[in-house]
Amino acid sequence: MRLLHTMLRVGDLQRSIDFYTKVLGMNLIRTTERPDQKYSLAFVGFGRGNAEGEAEIELTYNHGVSGYEMGGAYGHIAIAVPDAYAACAKIKAAGGNVTREAGPVKGGSTVIAFVTDPDGYKIELIQREG
Repeated sequence: MRLLHTMLRVGDLQRSIDFYTKVLGMNLIRTTERPDQKYSLAFVGFGRGNAEGEAEIELTYNHGVSGYEMGGAYGHIAIAVPDAYAACAKIKAAGGNVTREAGPVKGGSTVIAFVTDPDGYKIELIQREG
């Protein structure tokens, strides 16, 4: 078994595609339009498609729904980065929202940061070599 994707419901599909591709540097892998079922999908990730074994994020836009209430169970998505400080600078320069600057995790030495996407989903950046 392997993890394929995580689905997030978004209020504006193009805004979310722009954030994940232009701010976080992911690739738009594929889109699906289902007008009869009133939803649109976009899959983003760092690979070129799930055949490479990389997990993806499925952005789901339900036609006519511009926002969702954040549930108390959702935590965050984690992304490995080689340099969390540089990633934060790049994200801010691209218009992204850094909500916790890069620095060591409380009680440890791992460098982390948090950013928030346009729909309020939290994304943790974890500094990892290689």
